[in-house]
Amino acid sequence: MTTATARFRSPDLARLGEVSGRLAETAAEYDRGAAFPAEGIRAAHSAGLLTATIGARYGGPGLGVADAARVLRALGEGDPSVALIAAMTLSVHGGEARRPHWPGGLYERILADSAERPVLLNHARVEPDLGSPARGGLPATTARRTARGWAISGTKRFVTGAEGLDWFLVWATTDEPEPRVGTFAVPGDSPGIEVVHRWDHLGLRASGSHDIAFHGVEIPRDHTVQIAAHGPAAEQDNRAGAALHLPLAALYLGVARAAQRYFHRFARERVPGNLGRPVAATDRFRRAAGEIELLLDSAEQLVVGGAERVDAGDATYTPEQALGAKVLATRHATAAVETAVRLLGNPGLTRDNPLERHFRDIQCAPVHAPQEDTAVLAIGTEALR
Repeated sequence: MTTATARFRSPDLARLGEVSGRLAETAAEYDRGAAFPAEGIRAAHSAGLLTATIGARYGGPGLGVADAARVLRALGEGDPSVALIAAMTLSVHGGEARRPHWPGGLYERILADSAERPVLLNHARVEPDLGSPARGGLPATTARRTARGWAISGTKRFVTGAEGLDWFLVWATTDEPEPRVGTFAVPGDSPGIEVVHRWDHLGLRASGSHDIAFHGVEIPRDHTVQIAAHGPAAEQDNRAGAALHLPLAALYLGVARAAQRYFHRFARERVPGNLGRPVAATDRFRRAAGEIELLLDSAEQLVVGGAERVDAGDATYTPEQALGAKVLATRHATAAVETAVRLLGNPGLTRDNPLERHFRDIQCAPVHAPQEDTAVLAIGTEALR
């Protein structure tokens, strides 16, 4: 593929806090209405964050895993729904930067559009019967041969950003005499796409992770992104992409940092009548503050430190270590927010309190594939090998 002529803004990582602050201003409103966070997506695009992982060969900034983690941590601190939608797009571009595999003309078209406006991409892989492909299995969604290319039919679940996606990367099985499994790029405005509004979730309510039904959606032949023979080799390899889950773990560390910030504010401002001084002066709150900082600081060292080793090409950093970093970071972030909620008591679970929203959002952290049991099994299998 030739280098794209588009020019992409290099994100200023030193100003991530400003973007995070802008997202935080609207996060509660989008959460209440469970509406697509269009304003936050525009803010991320304006700051050059949606195109941050586009490879240098295509004229992009080419951010590595560690900087992508820093970006998602900041976005997660501001509005994790915006962060999760952005994470899907960043992951797609990052994958292409590491190993080019898209049809040249199609990816160049996406790059040209991305230079002008927010262009969102996401994989559509989870299915009602199959569940997450991280646990094995092959898709029931089909790609039927047509004179022009393919017709895609099937239902996908939990497609983050569904209402605002420009491209669905649909995992499907071909109807050929010898079936193959592939990823097919489907434009978001194609006839035959139905958004099934089933997302009514505890956390990340504005992420719009609805179901999508594809009713014979026709695409050209050159919209085939990847395709392989039907069988185990076509299934998801959790170890191969282990390091790429580190930025997603960083997103939830951002949620936990937002909870920590509110906890500190509450501790400094809350002055009970029977105490006569801020609760921040008590051993109970100082001990909890220390526990929260310990949890989050160690988690960030695991995630960012691991990501830096990946970027440096450290061959001693194993997939199992990356999976372990994700598991521990998720545990620590969740525990930190729960600690803050326990200290606040009823105020921490009141809907007009930001901590209540952070508590709900952090519950989504363990859901992302590969989930903890799958990751720990892979780690244990290698340890016993």
